[in-house]
This record gives sequence, C-alpha cells and structure tokens, in this order.
Amino acid sequence: MSQPLRLGIAGLGTVGAGVVKIIQQQATLLTMRTGREITISAISARTRKKDRGVDLSGYGWEDDPVALARRDDVDVYVELMGGSNGPAKASIQAALDAGKDVVTANKALLALHGQMLAEKAEAAGSVIRYEAAVAGGIPVIKALAEGLAGNKISRVMGVMNGTCNYILTRMEATGQGYNALFDEANKLGYLEADPNLDVGGIDAGHKLSLLSALAFGTQVDFDGVELEGIQRIALEDIRQAADMGYRIKLLGVAQMTDRGLEQRMSPCLVPANSPLGQLEGGTNMVVIEGDSVGQIVLRGAGAGEGPTASAVLGDICDIARGYRYPVFGQPATSLVAAQRAQSVLAAPYYIRLSLRDKPGALAKIASILGEAGVSIHRMRQYDHVNDIAPVLLVTHKTTRAELDVALTGIEKTDVVTEAPVALRIETV
Repeated sequence: MSQPLRLGIAGLGTVGAGVVKIIQQQATLLTMRTGREITISAISARTRKKDRGVDLSGYGWEDDPVALARRDDVDVYVELMGGSNGPAKASIQAALDAGKDVVTANKALLALHGQMLAEKAEAAGSVIRYEAAVAGGIPVIKALAEGLAGNKISRVMGVMNGTCNYILTRMEATGQGYNALFDEANKLGYLEADPNLDVGGIDAGHKLSLLSALAFGTQVDFDGVELEGIQRIALEDIRQAADMGYRIKLLGVAQMTDRGLEQRMSPCLVPANSPLGQLEGGTNMVVIEGDSVGQIVLRGAGAGEGPTASAVLGDICDIARGYRYPVFGQPATSLVAAQRAQSVLAAPYYIRLSLRDKPGALAKIASILGEAGVSIHRMRQYDHVNDIAPVLLVTHKTTRAELDVALTGIEKTDVVTEAPVALRIETV
C-alpha cells in the first residue's frame, strides 16, 4: 500500500465541514477506490471552538492558513475559505512554493489570478484542481479537461448560479416580485455576503471564464465577460415570457468566433420545453457542444454541502491516484490571450417599455426602432397605470449593436418613464 495522502484543509464552513465528514465516513471506500489512504493532518479556520457538527479533535490546528500550507505533514493543501485575494491567495502561493498540490473551490481567485497560479504550479511540478469551483457537484471541469479532450469545442452555455435560478423560478411559481424573493433567498442563506456577486451575475461570470479557458485554450479573461444581472427582471417579464412559451434564465454563453472569444452572462428567454427552460430551483446545468460529440447536457446540484464537498473529494481522489494534467487542460504557457468579441449573431429580443400616455408615443418608438434597423415582430399593450402604458415588444432577429442604438434613442425621448428592459431570446 502506498503512503497516505495527507491533507491540510483551510476553511471549515459548510463545504469544509462536508469534506471532513466524507473523509471520516467513507475512509475505507476512498482507500479502495484510490489505492491510497486519505488522511487529514491539520486544519485551519477563523475560530477554533465553533461547533461544526464534526469531530475535529484528532487534527492539528493552525490559526494561519499560510502556516498550514507550509506544513511538512501536508501533501495537498485544500483551500475552502474563498476570496479573490488575502489569505486564500497567499496560502495557495505558499503551498505551491512548498511543492504541494492544491485543491480549491475558489472560482473568484482563479478567475482573477488563474493564469499566474497555473504557471506557478506547472513550473513547480504541482497541480491545481478546482472541480468544486464551477457548478457544484456537476463534474464539468473533468468533462472538458478529460472526457471531451478529443473535441474542438464550439460553445459552452448554461445556468451556473443556483441563487438566481431559485429567485426567477420562485417568481413564476409564487407570483411574488423580485424584491420579495431576494429577501426570501437571503433568509435561506442562499446569497453571498455581497449579494451582487449572485444577482449581478459576477459569481456566474467567474465560472464562465474558467470554462472558456478550458474549452478554448485561452488565458482566463473574466474582464472580457459581458455581465448583466437579474435585478431589473419584473414579475410581468416572467409572466409574459411564459405566455410566449419561454422562461427567463441567467444564462452564460461562451463561444469562439472568427472575431474572437464571446463571453456573456445575462438574463435571456429560453424555450420553456428545452432542458434549460425546465431547470428549477437551485439546480445548475451546463451544455457543451463539440465537433465529435455533438451536444451534451450536464445537470445537477450547483451548491450545498454534499454536492460541493463531493466535487472536492473527486479532485483529492484523482491526486491520490496519480492523475496529473495542466490546470487549464494544456500547458499554461501555451494558453493564448483571447481577442475579445461581442456577439454579432442576430437574435430576436424581448423589450419592455413604460410609455407616457400621450399621443404619438408608440409611433415615436416604432420610428426609432425602424431607423436603427430593428423591426417589430409582435406587440402587446396593457392597461394604463397612473397614465403609464406598459408595452411589450418582440423583435425580429437583430444584432445587439443595432438594438443598442435603438435603445439609446428611446431613452433620450420624452415618452418613456424608465430605461427599457431588453432580453435576448436564445436558441438552445
């Protein structure tokens, strides 16, 4: 039997405690599956005495995660603290400097510093594994790096933030508005400490940038992700989308084109009967399209103790088995800086307007759209509320650039009371 694989775990929140539980409860199974005993040498967290529902008395303790990362009795440093800088970054760098392997669930850190860390790890002969950083328990990193390595990937898309999907599906199911469901999600503990990371699309954008690097052989470029959150989605948008046979999802799309890499994370309408349209609650889904495999769909729990801890253990087990490959699927020094590109593919758009009840208001809107090259496919007008007329439009296929010209013109008129809401209707 090989020597035990010794872990140092930093961060004992929901996921960290879940990892410890699995190692304690499944010790024999893990040894049988990897051919090597997996043990915990030491741990680190903000507070030592907190009851985490698991026995930690048999492990060494370090107040400083950097000290934990440098311990001689740690082979793999498991970073589950979170944060794009600070102790997380410092401790991972210390682990790599000490020649250790790293497992992390930290999507923000990798989205901002992934290239630097990948080069550092590979120069040291170490590996960084991060399955838990994207889509919780769904093995999408492994799928792209291993199972689909023989494919030229054309597109990666999906719902990658369970909190946003929970809010949007609950709006439809309960008839409550965004603000009420935001509060509900917050009380249930679904929101990050900074809620904008979730509802602003930032968390999901971090994940999309990591998938793009793996799929297209590019350096991670989070700054190149076009971000739009769900804050402006109203209950009437949910209802009208349903009437037209659609549902609204915070959808990430990444694809390589002749002009460069497109990365966007924004609310979109998707067909209600599509796999993405049928997604409920906090579930995540990633759709991958390759030249040989065609389209595959991965679906599962996107967060939570069990699913995320399961992904962490999957990475640990691969290291125990001796599986080693570059951080982003190919040597970090071979990754190219992607040319950023905005989508020029035409698509229909849903537009919600609030018009003043005055003669010629609608005609003015139609004229501005027409001058920008945007034609109206269908339109609905609803009962006036305090001399404000809600109007919903669906355009024929148009480019986002043409639409933006029209929206800018509309906002400058005296007939709208607020900025229009425009959502792409995505074919999936």
